[in-house]
Amino acid sequence: DGTASEVADGLLQAFAEGGRTAELGLLPCGAGIDFARGLGLSGEVDLTLRRIAGAKAHKVDAGRISYVDDHGALASRHFINIASLGLSGATDRAVNADKRKGKVSAKALFYWRTVWEFLRYRFQDVVITVDDGVPVEARVALVAVANGKFFGGGMMIAPDAELDDGQFDIVILRAAGKLKLIWDIRLLYGGRHRNHSAITILRGKKVVVEPLGDAQKNAALVDVDGESPGRIPATFEILPGALTLRY
Repeated sequence: DGTASEVADGLLQAFAEGGRTAELGLLPCGAGIDFARGLGLSGEVDLTLRRIAGAKAHKVDAGRISYVDDHGALASRHFINIASLGLSGATDRAVNADKRKGKVSAKALFYWRTVWEFLRYRFQDVVITVDDGVPVEARVALVAVANGKFFGGGMMIAPDAELDDGQFDIVILRAAGKLKLIWDIRLLYGGRHRNHSAITILRGKKVVVEPLGDAQKNAALVDVDGESPGRIPATFEILPGALTLRY
């Protein structure tokens, strides 16, 4: 996912700077492969190559996130699958630093690291504004701004997300009892969390998330397609039909 996201970011920057474009094809042979999972791609490389060779091009949406990097500077980049904040950012850093990455299944590693980081996690207070709506104050474990359906090694965090509908699905996991939430993580793998009492799902084209109260304590880490390059405040914007995929 990280590699595909970096390539997509380069293509989108090239288009913005000089109108240059290219079609993107994906071989799902990395650790998370959540974006490819959402496209229904096989993990068998030769089969996927044949599929790409005979496939039609599809215009899909992309996202752009602006955030504060680890040096305190403003930064921005594109994403193709899901950008989020909170527990997911902490989990990204733990997974990417884990020496077992690539040696054990991604699902097992992400699940274990998610549970472990959740036990240590301090819920954070944020203000969430979707489009021009009324700002929502919330104590959260996670806010996912989803273009695709899957993240975290197979968690279907946004079961109704579509890559070409011009909108994000915004999934807010509010603070609640940790032990119950850890138990309920299993619901994410089948997308069975829509009606969970701690979950709110919104839709929109632009999302702004800012720390509430103590800016340092509530500066949640961001996750961008499986990497954690910084923290909030962050702005997420949809770019309809910005990327051409062949799959």
